[in-house]
Amino acid sequence: MIFQFPFISSFLNNKKHILTLLLIFSVALVSAQEIIKDNPVKETPKVDSSKKIKIDGIIATVGEYIILDSDIDKAYLEISSQGGSVKDITRCQMLGKLMEDKLYAHQAVQDSVKVTDSEVKTMMDERLNYMTEQLGSMDKIVEYYKKDNEEDFRTYFFDILKENKLTTEMQKKIVDDVEITPEEVRNFFKKIPKDELPVFSAEMEVAQIVVKPKISDADKQKVIDRLNGFKKEIQEGSSFATKAVLYSQDPGSRSSGGYYKMNRKTPFVKEFKDVAFSLDEGEISEPFETEYGYHIIFVEKVKGQEVELRHILLAPKVTEEALLEAKEKITLIRKRILDKEITFAEAARTLSDEKETRTNGGVLINPKTQDTRFELTKMDPSLYAQVSNLKENELSSPFVEEPQEGKKQFKLVTVTNRINEHTADYAKDYTKIKELALKEKQIKAIGKWFDDKIKDTYIKIIGEYKDCSFTNNWLKK
Repeated sequence: MIFQFPFISSFLNNKKHILTLLLIFSVALVSAQEIIKDNPVKETPKVDSSKKIKIDGIIATVGEYIILDSDIDKAYLEISSQGGSVKDITRCQMLGKLMEDKLYAHQAVQDSVKVTDSEVKTMMDERLNYMTEQLGSMDKIVEYYKKDNEEDFRTYFFDILKENKLTTEMQKKIVDDVEITPEEVRNFFKKIPKDELPVFSAEMEVAQIVVKPKISDADKQKVIDRLNGFKKEIQEGSSFATKAVLYSQDPGSRSSGGYYKMNRKTPFVKEFKDVAFSLDEGEISEPFETEYGYHIIFVEKVKGQEVELRHILLAPKVTEEALLEAKEKITLIRKRILDKEITFAEAARTLSDEKETRTNGGVLINPKTQDTRFELTKMDPSLYAQVSNLKENELSSPFVEEPQEGKKQFKLVTVTNRINEHTADYAKDYTKIKELALKEKQIKAIGKWFDDKIKDTYIKIIGEYKDCSFTNNWLKK
């Protein structure tokens, strides 16, 4: 949320761990850092603090982790490559941030926080698939990271991802147990000077009705028959991957031959996961339906709780007659609402084809906050375009959208409530005020955690960096 909040700003400016806070409440940057290794196993050995080994480039040690001077340069590059500004970040501040990351990871190991190699490999495969799409090939990824070959890069990237995962899990462990009571929220709000109360930006609540063109049983059967044909050809020797590249309508996997690696926690629709985990290695499923269309799955490998598979997705074609019928239906719904025959909420509950919003009278839930309010400045551009010019309770004209490849639908939207930019009100904005109060309490918990763990952890800073003014007591003065 965008707000003007001098009180919180002054609090943050005088407190520790601001970069840590950014990690907790935003996506952490992948910083390229090294881990001490003395064997090919992925476990990191303990540092013997009694042995002073001079290794050129080491500027700090935190527990079993080291930081090289070049790691600061890599961190700057990572921020810049993602569009961030580094002009106001000093090398001392960046070192402090890297040391925070190392302390999180070190303590995660001490607390036996579990991060399995299979988890890291799944993360790596997902990242590499995305990076390959962006850069074009694995060779270009290796070149971008200035590694000699793919094996060196994978080893290097594995260590980075494992450390990042340990850091994330440790941060989560610290703040997960932090809770706040209504009384604490009230006291938090009361201590804010009136002239420093936050100003919350404009928001709106939105509802929609969706009408999807009906697909005939005959058109569904055509797709099922085609998938069964693919299955027969593959069983007779054709390549599943080639079929997926040529015919699958899943844009997320088509270019990789329909390939996915997943476990039971991977966010796929239930029907897809149920079929995937019911198959044996080398088995091809019967055609089955999800909200995206019809699929067949081929399981390539089963590794414990992980499955490597390929799939082909086909969606039945929507006929012009079905599109016209859907358009006529939503136009009639709009007329009935305008004529006061039925309210928007009643129409959504009884006539909308979108099950996710139907029971709630068509009201949309903000996926980022899980409430019904959307900040105008953070609203999805396509949704903003649909509602920005509507007055409160005004009904849009029917319009067509294509949320998935080849699947058109018609929509009506309305703004059920507009909340203008305003100074915080305890009763009206309790949820947002509670979030701010909780963040303040979490910051204090993190601060105490750092103070305690720094005392008990082997930490060494070398050379000119000893003169840095750190927010944390890294030098244990």
